[in-house]
Amino acid sequence: MKKLIELMRIVAGQPTLLKSLDSTQLIELQTALITLGYPAGDIDGKYGAKTRNAWAEFLHDTNQAITQDTIDAATIAKLQASLDNAAQIQGYDFSSKAGTINAIKQECIRQGIGLKSQIAYVLATADHETNHTFKPVTEAYWLADPDAYLKQHHADYYPYYGRGYVQLTWDYNYEKYGKLIGEDLVHHPELALKPEIALFVLVHGFKTGAFTGRKISDYINAHTADFVKARYCINGKDKANEIAELAKNHLASL
Repeated sequence: MKKLIELMRIVAGQPTLLKSLDSTQLIELQTALITLGYPAGDIDGKYGAKTRNAWAEFLHDTNQAITQDTIDAATIAKLQASLDNAAQIQGYDFSSKAGTINAIKQECIRQGIGLKSQIAYVLATADHETNHTFKPVTEAYWLADPDAYLKQHHADYYPYYGRGYVQLTWDYNYEKYGKLIGEDLVHHPELALKPEIALFVLVHGFKTGAFTGRKISDYINAHTADFVKARYCINGKDKANEIAELAKNHLASL
């Protein structure tokens, strides 16, 4: 995500009510919170309970001494610092399978997916979705010309077909993640194949439930590890048992 601009117009020393922010400021706030993994709802520039609660959660996590329905220059600075930290994906090595596996582990931890069982399932999903290559793939990658095939047979979502470590699909998802990472995925959907973008989408989708509304913590947490039902985070029951076995193998190696 780019630098905060609209929120920086809030004057230092003058706390502002969230509900008094204009739509451009709210869009910027919602985008920032969702980028950081907080469930702020739709990026629509409208004040509501999801935005308020996501902001309150951010304030709690960062130990900010301000009432949860207000925002000020100090908390905006903290928000920017958190975004700057989140943007530091450079340094990951995607040149080998081992390097990519390590990058996924580190990005899980950075985005707040910290349990070994959770990391194992994220790894298992990337393992399965990329046919064990751990390289971003295109939907129907096994065909000689996937683009031509998908244009003919899936015109309903072409050219926003599946790409990445997990298949990012549909125009609204490309638009959403484009806003979150500051890249024009709408006009250049092929950018979803860049390893650093595919990595963010993979982990963020599990963290926030962006793919199906189901978060990884719904099925794998400190109390349980349901590697079969966790597939609901991505694609219902499709290959759920096979991926569960992969998750067990990855867990044993962590």
